[in-house]
Amino acid sequence: MNFSILPTVNAFLNGTSATLLVIAYIMIRQGKREAHKKAMIGAFSTSVVFLISYLTYHFQAKITTFPHEGALKTLYLTILGTHTILAVTVPFLAVISMRRGLAGKFPAHKAISRWTLPIWLYVSVTGVVVYLMLYHL
Repeated sequence: MNFSILPTVNAFLNGTSATLLVIAYIMIRQGKREAHKKAMIGAFSTSVVFLISYLTYHFQAKITTFPHEGALKTLYLTILGTHTILAVTVPFLAVISMRRGLAGKFPAHKAISRWTLPIWLYVSVTGVVVYLMLYHL
C-alpha cells in the first residue's frame, strides 16, 4: 500500500478539526448548545481519525527532514517543537472536556475547555503549518 498520501490527508484532517473547533466555539457563544455539541463531536471524531492516520503513516515512513537551513529551519523547528509538546496533551484534555460536556457537568466542562480549546486549536493549525512548511516550501 502507498502511504505517501497520508501527510496530505493528515493536514486536511487537522484543518477540518480546526474549522470545527472554531464553529463549536461560535455556536456556544451564541447559546446554541446542540450545534456546539455536534461540532465538537465532529472535531473529536476528526481528530481520532487523524491520530489513526498519523500513527499509521509514522509506523511505516522514513524520517522526513526539513530541507531548508537558516532562519526558516529555526522557525520550522520552533513551530514543530511547540506543536509536538502540546499535541501530547490534546487527547487527554479533549477526552476530559468531552466527558464533562456530554455528562452535563457544564461548570467543570467550561473550566477545562478554557484550556483545551486554545491548545487543541493551536495543535490543529500548526499541524497544517508544519505540513505546508515540510512539503510545500
